[in-house]
Amino acid sequence: MAYDGLVVSATVKEFRERLIGGKIAKITQPEKDEIHLVVRNQKENTKVQISVNPSLPLCTVYDGNKPSPVTAPNFCMTLRKHIGNGLITDVRQPEQKLHMDGLERVILFEIEHLDEMGDRGKRILSVELMGKYSNIILLREDYTIIDSIRRISASQSSVREVLPNRPYFIPDAGEKKNPLALTEMDFTALMSSQPEPTFKALFHSITGLSPVTASEMCFRAGVDPDLSANCQREDSLKKLYTAFFSIINQVAIDRRPDPVILYKEDTPVEFSAFPLTMYCQDEVSETANAYTTGSASSISVNKDATGAEYRCEHYASMSEVIHHFYEEKDTSSRIRQRSTDLRKVLNTLMERESKKLMLQEKQLKSTEGKDKYRVYGELLHTYGYSLEGGEDHLDCENYYTNEEIRIPLDSTLSASENAKHYLDRYDKLKRTEQNVTIQLQETKRTLEHLESIETALSLAEGEEDLADLRREMQDFGYLHHIVQKKTEKLQKKSKPYHFVSSDGYEIFIGKNNYQNEEVTFKIADGGDLWFHAKNVPGSHVIVKTGGKPFSELPDRLFLEAAGLAAYYSSHQSDQKVEVDYTLRKNLRKVPNAAPGFVIYHTNYSITVAPQKLA
Repeated sequence: MAYDGLVVSATVKEFRERLIGGKIAKITQPEKDEIHLVVRNQKENTKVQISVNPSLPLCTVYDGNKPSPVTAPNFCMTLRKHIGNGLITDVRQPEQKLHMDGLERVILFEIEHLDEMGDRGKRILSVELMGKYSNIILLREDYTIIDSIRRISASQSSVREVLPNRPYFIPDAGEKKNPLALTEMDFTALMSSQPEPTFKALFHSITGLSPVTASEMCFRAGVDPDLSANCQREDSLKKLYTAFFSIINQVAIDRRPDPVILYKEDTPVEFSAFPLTMYCQDEVSETANAYTTGSASSISVNKDATGAEYRCEHYASMSEVIHHFYEEKDTSSRIRQRSTDLRKVLNTLMERESKKLMLQEKQLKSTEGKDKYRVYGELLHTYGYSLEGGEDHLDCENYYTNEEIRIPLDSTLSASENAKHYLDRYDKLKRTEQNVTIQLQETKRTLEHLESIETALSLAEGEEDLADLRREMQDFGYLHHIVQKKTEKLQKKSKPYHFVSSDGYEIFIGKNNYQNEEVTFKIADGGDLWFHAKNVPGSHVIVKTGGKPFSELPDRLFLEAAGLAAYYSSHQSDQKVEVDYTLRKNLRKVPNAAPGFVIYHTNYSITVAPQKLA
């Protein structure tokens, strides 16, 4: 993903247009690594989302809403104190020396603020978008640090401390050049001194370029990106500079970015502040301002050597691109972070139950030969009179099979004592078999329950879904009960999914075992249809038929409902999934099982590709 200096430059352009002259009306911190600013400018509110999540750092205009904690974290309180109601006077992107413009992945918000004494002062909010090193740092006018959302001590970094009252600077970029100050002569001399492949030489020696941007420059110039830069001909370097300057000039100097998202098939794989012609070759730069405000307009479609289809889409702003690209990834990332404790507990429990199951199966297998000890004991009671004592075996006829059989004996014991020994051994193995069989069934039920929770956890899409799963794990003793806070009790409760099929039939889908129980035995009527992925953990899918018989229901309804059952199952990523379906009246609850577990004997099956309805 090319979150490089050019993307930041396009974002800064948008901020300058919408934020300069505005007052910071509200500051919140919904996540430990995320700040929201509400800026009031010319009677319009603009919300700015600043996230330094190591995997998804971003800084954009944001239209969504996230609940904030009741008690604001310390850094949020510091921001409110120093820049609350402050006037944004400038938004800029610096080079390493800070006082000059450049293409570092840093945004500086310059803010005028009145202190407690009514004196006007200046504060600078630095947003560093540098992957796992991302940070939000509040500075004084002289660039000393007031505080940061992520403090870095000398023991954590030998390059730079990020602590109160330390001087602020951007870490050394390794002699990278500022692209805004590069002349053609400087560029040619720089490339001629680089022994690396040309595309690597570009982003290793020039600030603000990503591998994707460097590859695009090579493509536009028609030069071999893998050829060493110092081996390129003079005319090739001139073409490369022309392509380099064209992109830098469009985005960072003339400030005419053309934000796009690149889709491979239907999956977003890349975004940029300018068209990526190496994927969409019929793209032309003249479309730079041909936006469709508030929506994306599809452009060129091309296929690679494997037949995969690439599609570029224009968007009205860089913030819109980042929002569309990161929205789903950010949600799943947050849910994964918040469910870490549940995943650890689940993995530990499933590993423990799997080991227990293996031992129980091994123990049960050891009881398979128990019947021969009963036969030995009974035959010794029948033929033991023929023994004189001291024998180590007895040859006799097995009256169950009419075959000769040899019974091993303990020569120190009498015939009756040997018979008692074998019958006791038989009784012990029989009791073991009975007990282990019960334990084995219980272990399998527990494993199935844990697997169903794991599947529901992988499908969770919000905090309320996690709360339901946490409650279920507490109810069944997998987690210790935690006293809920009042704010947690007032949280919005998770509800089953509700879809409408293409033919207008209502479809309800449980997100977890409690909801599976609800949709199947409370929402559904006896004549409604029930779908579930065959023999794997997944959601119950209910189709409200309105009492219509099978023959009157459209085939498309069965395909769509089965596709949803496959999608909301542990086999979501498979190409084809077998799905069982039957009438709701054919289902029965499993005695003493967890909620959502059912049995049925009358059903049909269909094999479909997992798919989700709009």
